Amino acid sequence: MLTLTNLTYLYQHLPMRFSLSAARGERLAVLGPSGAGKSTLLSLIAGFLPVSQGALRIDGADHTHSVPSQRPVSMLFQENNLFPHLNVQQNMALGLHPGLKLNAAQRRQLEEIADQVGLSDLLTRLPGQLSGGQRQRAALARCLLRERPVLLLDEPFSALDPALRNEMLQLVRRVCEARAITLLMVSHSLEDAQQIAPRSLVIVDGRVYWDGATEALLSGNTREAEVLGIARASGKKDLP
Repeated sequence: MLTLTNLTYLYQHLPMRFSLSAARGERLAVLGPSGAGKSTLLSLIAGFLPVSQGALRIDGADHTHSVPSQRPVSMLFQENNLFPHLNVQQNMALGLHPGLKLNAAQRRQLEEIADQVGLSDLLTRLPGQLSGGQRQRAALARCLLRERPVLLLDEPFSALDPALRNEMLQLVRRVCEARAITLLMVSHSLEDAQQIAPRSLVIVDGRVYWDGATEALLSGNTREAEVLGIARASGKKDLP
């Protein structure tokens, strides 16, 4: 469903090159040290960075050089990218119709997602009137409403408290399972990865250094886990 073949971005003349495949509905955590290339990987898939070599196929179509709007991908950054002059409901509605003209079924869909992310009482507020966590939930809701087959999340819940972060992880997992959405989520938290992603990628020096079961990485019994500083069997749960 999603295939990267030596997909390459030149960073200060140094190649960051990625190869991987993900099936429809598969959920992957993207882990690794800061600056390793995790966000670069997602931005290449979304079309926000130029490709110098390699190929990207999504759902059977070549999207190596497609503009972002033509890719069947939704991406949520660490910065939520809400439009400041639109209220929460309008920002969310953009996920359903660029002109904000929703039919009755779409309005019900928006209300359902707003309730699931805990924003039902805040739909008329502008982004500047929200907390950082509330803005991030509104941006997540917009991504979920778009119903694209690939969802890319770049540390989406770092501004949320642990209980709410857990709720949002469970929501994303349920939606991905129900709609067979392929998910790649960048995170520094192994606990988050364990909750949502059966499979993990470890990115080091601009490449996929390890690709396998999240539980195998959590066990601390692989050389790659030791490289990342994951303690054996117990102990440290966050990446450096």
